Amino acid sequence: MALAIRPSYQKYDVTVKRSRIDGFGAFAAEPVPAHRKIGEIRGESISVAEARRRAAGQQRIMIVEVSPKHAIDASKSTDPMRFTNHSCQANARLQIRDGRIEFYSLRAIEPGEEVTVNYGETHHEGTLPCRCGQPGCVGFL
Repeated sequence: MALAIRPSYQKYDVTVKRSRIDGFGAFAAEPVPAHRKIGEIRGESISVAEARRRAAGQQRIMIVEVSPKHAIDASKSTDPMRFTNHSCQANARLQIRDGRIEFYSLRAIEPGEEVTVNYGETHHEGTLPCRCGQPGCVGFL
């Protein structure tokens, strides 16, 4: 039997599985109370210029700009939160703190529920159709 060890920055268990929103998603594996840190994404620290070069022409990216000059490319990360999808009615929020990409619950999240955030502005500049399916969906990212 293999023993899974959760990194200290991953506060609640999250699993990765197919998402009805897009590709894979991050799903709560245990109850997450409202207003709690769920976890973080770690990855390669790169310049914003390099981040934009890598993102050009891509529909799925795992890059977050953490400052005007720096970004984190989580495409090779093993952190499950890197699969967090967008929703116009998100149940979590992304926060940049001291160069870290952290996720916090906006409300209680039940086991099996997909953890989602509102991406806000993206490199897609309103050209990528949103697939969240929520009431009031903005239509594009």
